[in-house]
Amino acid sequence: MSPSLTKIRARLITNSDIEGMVELLVRGFKRHTRQYWLRAFDHLRRYPTPAGFPKYGYLMESDGAPIGVILLIFSRIQTGDTWKTRCNVSSWYVEPAYRSYATLLLSQALRVKNVTYLNISPASHVQRIIEAQGFIRYCSGQFAAFPNLFAARNESYGTVLGIDAPPDVPFEPFEQDLLLRHSEYGCISLWCRTNDRAYPFVFLPRTIKGCLPCVQLIYCRAVEDFGRFSRTIGWFLLSRNRPFIIIDSNGPIPGLLGKYFEGAAPKYFRGPDRPRLGDLAYTEAAMFGF
Repeated sequence: MSPSLTKIRARLITNSDIEGMVELLVRGFKRHTRQYWLRAFDHLRRYPTPAGFPKYGYLMESDGAPIGVILLIFSRIQTGDTWKTRCNVSSWYVEPAYRSYATLLLSQALRVKNVTYLNISPASHVQRIIEAQGFIRYCSGQFAAFPNLFAARNESYGTVLGIDAPPDVPFEPFEQDLLLRHSEYGCISLWCRTNDRAYPFVFLPRTIKGCLPCVQLIYCRAVEDFGRFSRTIGWFLLSRNRPFIIIDSNGPIPGLLGKYFEGAAPKYFRGPDRPRLGDLAYTEAAMFGF
């Protein structure tokens, strides 16, 4: 039957839809397994989505059969003394026969006002589509950093602490919760402690080209903090066989050794607040992995 003659609608994904969504996503994203998507939905199920927002996202169906899906991860992010709502738009797929309806599914997902939407992994053929939907590129590449392991050691480099107990110096309580939750997702979470305060860091273990172990920076208070503590954190990560760090950037990062890759993993946003680099907390990168 022609798609134009069928009844097509978009609605919220519920728990009873998950099995069908997994099968749809396996068809749409060949490089991810069924187990990958089951794990992603399990993390979304257990994640405390802010009240009033979709738990999983939206599906599109034709005469009751699923034909499209878009996953949404809503979070509340503290900036200074204010809390703001952010949404990572993820895993957008519509079956080939219904591609003309794909932008309608995206429009449904973007209906909530006063929310900053992120798309951190758009395929190259999708970038023009989301730009037409009002998304703006805020990150144009990535920097592969090699910590200066042999810089002179002093107090300013800090000391790595675990996350099981709160630091004995000033810190932000919401960041303690952030570190603990991301550790549950399989990330490497740590504090870097100085005499003045504790600085949070979250890294996602990755393997590049199937053989190069590294980590990707998921969260820190500022990218400059990583530059300051790169010696201390570098030795910590090297002990875990992670010799270099991938950092979102718009060019080479001053004070760090490495190489900038223009056009690698561009990232987009739409909404009132431009995202800062060094903050992919509560996004598909951390919750689903690569």
